[in-house]
Amino acid sequence: MAAAAAFFPVRFAFATPPAGRYEAVLAQFPDFNGTVAVGRRWEILFSRALGLADPVAAMPMALNTRFETGSVSKWIASMVVLELVDQGKLSLDAPILRYLPDFRADNGLRLTLRHLLSHSSGVPNDIAAARKADPKAGTVELAQMDAVRRYASGDLRFAPGTDWDYSHSNWLLVKAIVERVSGQTYADCVSSWLVQPLGLRDSGIYTGDSSAVPGMAVGYAGPPWQRKPSVIPDFMAMAGGFYSSAEDMVRLMEGVLGGDRILTSASREELLKVQRPLQHYALGGRTRVEIIAGQPRRAAWEDGSNGGFRMVARRVLADGVSVVVFNNTSTPHQKLGDLASGLMEAAYA
Repeated sequence: MAAAAAFFPVRFAFATPPAGRYEAVLAQFPDFNGTVAVGRRWEILFSRALGLADPVAAMPMALNTRFETGSVSKWIASMVVLELVDQGKLSLDAPILRYLPDFRADNGLRLTLRHLLSHSSGVPNDIAAARKADPKAGTVELAQMDAVRRYASGDLRFAPGTDWDYSHSNWLLVKAIVERVSGQTYADCVSSWLVQPLGLRDSGIYTGDSSAVPGMAVGYAGPPWQRKPSVIPDFMAMAGGFYSSAEDMVRLMEGVLGGDRILTSASREELLKVQRPLQHYALGGRTRVEIIAGQPRRAAWEDGSNGGFRMVARRVLADGVSVVVFNNTSTPHQKLGDLASGLMEAAYA
C-alpha cells in the first residue's frame, strides 16, 4: 500500500454499473458460499446470496440470512460508546475509575476509554488465554463485573497509550462502563441507538450459540463439513456478539458514517481517527488509505471472524460506496478481501 502518498478526496460521478459487472467478479470465486452487498449511500446497487446457509441440512442461502460479525462487533461497540459521548455521559479521555469506582484503582486511574477502544491499554488478554487453556472457561456466564475481576484486572503489560495489543479483555471493561452509565443492557443500547433508528431487520446482539437466532447461518469448516461454533457469553458481547446481514451492514455504515443521523460529526471523526498507525487501528476498527479505482481513497476497513464465520466490510468515506461480504464456511480472509476489492472496483467501473 502506498500509504505515504498524499491523499486528496476524489469526487466521482457515478452511474449505476450493470449487474453483469458484479456477476463477472463473483464468477471468479466459484466456490464462494455466503452473501454479498454493494451500496452507494442508502441504495443497494447489487446483492446476491450463494450456496448454503447450512451445508449439512442443505438450507439455501438468502439475502436476509444472518451471520456473526466476529470482531466487527468491536466497531459496533465503539459506536455505542460514542453515542454516550454525544449524550454527555462519557468522555474518551477520562480515567475509567470515574465510571467504575469498584475497579482496580491503580489501573482505573491510568486507563481511558480511548485506550480500551484502540487496544492500546496494556490490559492483558486474560480471557483469550483462559479460553485457550480450557475452551469451556470463557463460555460460562458471569455477571459483568465478575468477568472484569476475573479476566480484565491483571497488571498492565505496558504503559497505556505506548503500545498495541489486541486484547478481548478491553471490551469486558467497556461493556461494564456502558451498562452502568446508560442504565441499560448493552443489547438494548444497540437496539435503541442503532437497529431501530436505522430500520435494520436482521441485526442485533446474540449470546451463547448463535444457531438459536432465527434465520442465522451455521458456521462450518470443510468439506467434509464439520460444524465450527464459538460460544459468546453475554459478558463478551462487545468483543464478538453482533450479528447482521449483508444489506443491513450497508445500511448501518451509511446511517453511522453518512451523516448526523446517529453520531455527531465530531464523534464520527473520533470513530475513524487512526490511533495506532502501524495497525491502521482507530476505535474498534480500522481506517486505511487504499488505491481503489486508481485513486488513493480513505476507507473504513473492517474484518471479522468467529468459529466458521468470516466477513469483510469496506466503505469509501468520501463517496459512500460500501461493500460487504459474509461467509460461513471458514474461507480465508485474503480470498474474501479479493472478492470485496473486485466488487468495489466494479462499483467504480
